[in-house]
Amino acid sequence: MTTSLAAVLAGLLILTAGADQLVVGAGRLARRYGVAPIVVGVVIIGLGTSAPEFVVSTLAAAHGHADLALGNLVGSNIINLTLILGIAGLVRPIAVRSSVPRREAPFAVAGVLLFAVAAFVGLGRAAGAVLALATVGATVLVLRTARAGADDPMPAEVGSFLDSGARPARKSLEAVRTILGLAATLGGAQLLTWGAAVVAGGLGVAPAVIGLTVVAFGTSLPELFTAVQAQRRGDGDLLVGNLLGSNLFNSVAGGGLVGLAGRGEPARLGYPVLAAMVAVTLVSWLVLYRRYRVTRIEAALLLVAYAMTLPLIG
Repeated sequence: MTTSLAAVLAGLLILTAGADQLVVGAGRLARRYGVAPIVVGVVIIGLGTSAPEFVVSTLAAAHGHADLALGNLVGSNIINLTLILGIAGLVRPIAVRSSVPRREAPFAVAGVLLFAVAAFVGLGRAAGAVLALATVGATVLVLRTARAGADDPMPAEVGSFLDSGARPARKSLEAVRTILGLAATLGGAQLLTWGAAVVAGGLGVAPAVIGLTVVAFGTSLPELFTAVQAQRRGDGDLLVGNLLGSNLFNSVAGGGLVGLAGRGEPARLGYPVLAAMVAVTLVSWLVLYRRYRVTRIEAALLLVAYAMTLPLIG
């Protein structure tokens, strides 16, 4: 048990550090090649911060722990729009000036709804293929609607995020950063998956419960760090775009990978926790859509919403 706990902790540390370098490297490369800032903010950074969820869930499903994999994705979706958005909103009220809540948020909501249906009826290869196709469709739609107006703050916020910390390097060095970040993410995910499965077995806890709590929180750390960095600079548009993009790709890309990589019976989760995931997604979207703001009171309510989902896990 001690060894498996150490593997979980080591996996979380390596995974978080690797994902951070993967996000920065991939984002800088995309910008160097002329990718639109909104696409970098929602797609590239959203995919990058979701890399831990993808890798951990895919490995878990391939190793026969589909419940852990599914729990990780659902738990991460809930944490992103309650715990992380709530913490960021308590630090400072979140103001969104771009059109992200009206343009990209509906894609995220639709992705979560489709994923919830697949997880309820059974996420096997057929559902995985549907979600994989939805990933392609969602990416195409985001790319086609990625238009930044003259007063849209997203381009400046993406540039500020990517240029913080270490200075940008040549394309070749950023490519190396991206590859090493991906390698660390893969290695950390392997350790975390193995350790979490052993811990669940040793404690007699269902793997889905470990996935919904410990693993989901661990794989959401890149989103948390990105949110904290963005909020410190007042970059609310990047913060919200990253969380919405992460939930979109967690649902369709992550769900598709789990379904296609799984073995045996399709993975399922119960109605209560899936309903909670859908509910917090809709509530968060409505909060943002209504006034393009998240006040401290609303942030505190999001934290309460997260606490209310915990009894549903089991």
